[in-house]
Order: sequence, then structure tokens, then C-alpha cells
Amino acid sequence: MTQEEMLTHVDHTLLTQTAAWDDIKQILDDAMKYNVASACIPASYVKEAVDYVDGKLAICTVIGFPNGYATTASKVFMAKDAVNNGAKEVDMVINIGWLKDKKYDELEAEIKAIKEAVGSLVLKVIIETCLLTNEEKIKMCEIVTKAGADYIKTSTGFSTAGATFDDVKLFSEHVGENVKIKAAGGIASLDDAYKFLELGADRLGTSRIVKLVKGQEATGY
Repeated sequence: MTQEEMLTHVDHTLLTQTAAWDDIKQILDDAMKYNVASACIPASYVKEAVDYVDGKLAICTVIGFPNGYATTASKVFMAKDAVNNGAKEVDMVINIGWLKDKKYDELEAEIKAIKEAVGSLVLKVIIETCLLTNEEKIKMCEIVTKAGADYIKTSTGFSTAGATFDDVKLFSEHVGENVKIKAAGGIASLDDAYKFLELGADRLGTSRIVKLVKGQEATGY
């Protein structure tokens, strides 16, 4: 896989609390320059970002982020609002407490409701793997598949750890054939990016990979 091909799998991400428009604009400019899959930004900037990129880039945003314990109704509203503002992809966080409580029907119903809200657009389901047992991760592979989401995603990047090779491998062994995998959180090197894709990830949520490529260009290495 070439570097250019690898970049087409990147969701170039900026979700820090202090992100201002100048920061977002730089992310968008870099995302368009390097032909990444999308730019993942805070919901409050989606409409402005959509206008700025003018169809040249898919805009992704997050809902129920980063803790996941908002009500289903509020998550559905946020998803509809994001879509109305022009987002093409939505990354939601599950209610981890419900998973610990074994409220599997509620989890599936919530994902289904949010998928209905985004329709044919892309829904990625963040399960925050660092807080889960392997049994819980496998159960979420089953629930995400049954609920009809497009992706299962490892992490928010705001908890105790991010994506691991083992988790992506586990996902690849247990998700349905129509569910893709997004690795996110802590992807810090180009070698790691390639490895995650080799293990079965289709998307990489990262703020660093494009910066590393830019650094290579600047130094000539």
C-alpha cells in the first residue's frame, strides 16, 4: 500500500476542547491537500466547515462525545442536527454503563435509532475498548452488526487508552461482513497506521498521521 493510498483511509481529526476556527481551517486545508477520507471536527463547526470545503471533502462529527451517557433522544437530535448542517459521517459513543448492565436491547435500539436519523450516511459506533473486557467487545461486535451501523470504532481518544492491534484483530474476527472497522486514539506512527490497515481496519481516526507526512515533506525524509 502506498502512502497516498493509506491517507485515503484517514479521518483527519481535531476534537480538542480549545479548537477554534483557525485550527479547524488548518485541519480542513490539510485534509483536502492529502486527500484523506474525511475531517472529523466538533459539531459546532460542521456547517462552517461544509461551506468552506465546498464539496471537496467529507465532514465527519461526533455525538454523545466523549462519555456516551447522554439520552438516546438527545443523541438522535444531535445526529439529525449534524446531518442537517451537512455532515456526511457521524461517530457516536455508546452508553458504556448500559453495556456493563447488560442492557443489550437498549444499546441495539439506540444505535438503530441513530442510524435511522443519519439514513444512508455513514454511522460509526465508538465502544471505548480500553474500558471493556474482551467478552464485552465481542458482544458489541454482535450488537453493532445487528443494529445496522456502518463501522465499529475502538476509541474516543479521550479515555485511558486508544486503539490496539489486538482489538482490531478481535473486531475483524467477530463483526458482520457489512461492518467496517475504525481504529482511533493514539495512532502515532506511519508504521502503526499501515499495521492497523493490514489487520483489518478500514479507517484510522488520528490527528498525527497527516502531521507526520507533512514533516516528512518538510525535512525531505
